[in-house]
Amino acid sequence: MAAEEDTPRAAFGLVSWRVSLTIVIALVTLSALAWLGTIEQSHAMGAMVMGLGQIGRLNQGNMGAGLFLAMWLSMMAAMMLPTIAPMVVAHAAIVRRRGEGVLPTLVFIAGYLLVWATIGVVPLLASWGIAQLGDAAAQSHWLPALAGMMLIVAGAYQFTGWKRVCLDHCQSPFAFVVSHDFGGGARSAVRAGVVHGAYCLGCCWAMMAVLLVVGLMNLVWMAGLFVLFFTEKHWKRGLVLAKIAGIALVILGAAVIAWPALLALISQ
Repeated sequence: MAAEEDTPRAAFGLVSWRVSLTIVIALVTLSALAWLGTIEQSHAMGAMVMGLGQIGRLNQGNMGAGLFLAMWLSMMAAMMLPTIAPMVVAHAAIVRRRGEGVLPTLVFIAGYLLVWATIGVVPLLASWGIAQLGDAAAQSHWLPALAGMMLIVAGAYQFTGWKRVCLDHCQSPFAFVVSHDFGGGARSAVRAGVVHGAYCLGCCWAMMAVLLVVGLMNLVWMAGLFVLFFTEKHWKRGLVLAKIAGIALVILGAAVIAWPALLALISQ
């Protein structure tokens, strides 16, 4: 397959429509179940501070590591599984042709989720740090400045070479699959899933960090990020969209620094 033909849409032509539909339905179903769990968790924790913009308005509280990481994995499954459908289809197409069955593709997905589960330690530590901030921090000058700078950095990352390279890999499912060792069965597939997860993390981590500002369980922002990630990966102009989102975040960050009251408004 030529490079210009290697697109997320083209991946669905590598297998029959029945196989493609089965994979998409499975991923969307898992995502929907994860969304339901995330929504329940959001309601249960709706009165707890989960982001810088919620300090002074909601209750402080420390969440145990196990509960937090389970919540985080549910969030990532909800937001990210539909975005990797073309990659999963491309992987399934190649391993099916090699007669390796469905198991390698399942562990490929598991390896992908493992990356997002592991990186959950970072927001866990950040949430513990946020929990140590008292109501006095909400009246400080440095809190909105910190939140604004985080938004600006997240927006600026959208223009970096790392973002472009990682998004290119996410948008080229066939090239990714054939350029990695899938000949070793499940072990090789899980390793490839981890590599793809790392590229996906490199593509999306900055935007995910915005949740530490507006609230990790902020459903409106989560839904917006899901739409952004999905469109970035599936649209040939995805990098343009990423840069538009980056400009919007830089402007929003500067506005938060200039008008601190805006921080609470965007974190509702």
